Amino acid sequence: MSNQNKSIYLIPVMLCFFCMGFVDLVGIASNYVKADLALSDSVANVLPSLVFFWFLIFSVPTGMLMNKIGRKKTVLLSLVVTVVSLILPLSGELFGESFGIMLVAFSLLGIGNALMQTSLNPLVSTVMGGGNLAATLTFGQFIKALSSFSAPYLAMWGATMAIPEFGLSWRVLFAIFFVVGVLSTLLLFLTPIDEPAMGEGKVSSFADCIKLLGTPIVLLSFLGIMCHVGIDVGTNTTAPKILMERLGMTLNEAAFATSLYFIFRTIGCLTGSFFLRILKMRTFLFISVLMMALSAFGMLVGDEQWELYVAIALMGYGNSNVFSMCFATALESMPEKQNEVSGLMIMGLFGGTIFPLFMGLASDAIGQAGAVLVMAVGVVYLFSYIPQVKK
Repeated sequence: MSNQNKSIYLIPVMLCFFCMGFVDLVGIASNYVKADLALSDSVANVLPSLVFFWFLIFSVPTGMLMNKIGRKKTVLLSLVVTVVSLILPLSGELFGESFGIMLVAFSLLGIGNALMQTSLNPLVSTVMGGGNLAATLTFGQFIKALSSFSAPYLAMWGATMAIPEFGLSWRVLFAIFFVVGVLSTLLLFLTPIDEPAMGEGKVSSFADCIKLLGTPIVLLSFLGIMCHVGIDVGTNTTAPKILMERLGMTLNEAAFATSLYFIFRTIGCLTGSFFLRILKMRTFLFISVLMMALSAFGMLVGDEQWELYVAIALMGYGNSNVFSMCFATALESMPEKQNEVSGLMIMGLFGGTIFPLFMGLASDAIGQAGAVLVMAVGVVYLFSYIPQVKK
């Protein structure tokens, strides 16, 4: 495939990455649902927790599904499921604004995202033909981050009527994303993508997929992604608490820490796509993990506002490209099993529930420094992973 054709075919694929970011609306949406339905915190928190659950259940089966119907069709299926999930919150007059409907909507959003994250990355590999895969995946993560950024603002603007909201208030967010989802589905459907022929003979079973974890580089990459996601979720939740604990900030003041992390994570995705084209992957991974180590040290001992802000920014930038490098390393290690490997790697996103659990226990025991030490364990593992990456 020529470079010109690759660029043309990447346009609908990159739009799919934007749709992948829809899943991050669950954070802001759950707060509005809580207010609309007068829910308790514990009940409202069921909504975001559903997302990680579906990654655990659907990631590996999606890899098996790709072997049967192909990567493009699997991505199309994920888009359809996502579009349906966005319709339900807009159907208040038909179904009523019930918590049950929102549970179904967010479950479908999580299922669609699990399907999409598993199948879209191998589809990028197909389009790129093996060239600059890590850089392209990183640029896709940048596009996804733009979607994640826009969700809170669209909901806020809808709630305050800063934009035309057609009587939907904050739920205009779902309407806007619905239009983008439909457009993405149509564009990808109309884009011809030549996929490698499905292998003849035995189709991989669930057990066959899990057995791939017996391949050292696959297992190590899987653990790397678990550490990446755990540190990502951990920083989002812990950074404001550190500012409150060390500097006496209010929650509203400390909330900027999360925004700061996402700003530098987005910058990292955009610039990482460039650096991965001019630097060896192993070199860039070392630089990234070194930044994360400096960040962990800063969050552990820093007691000045500028020190903590620099530490949070370093973690955002350093952690922004780890997923793409671990994912690309695993895919390229077993090109004949890319679908199954993709499912395993996405299942590693379940690490987003494991790290916060131990971080909470540690912070209850010794303060937020304990939570930072748990993240530091993940950083140490990533240092040990660096030699496994191609030079």
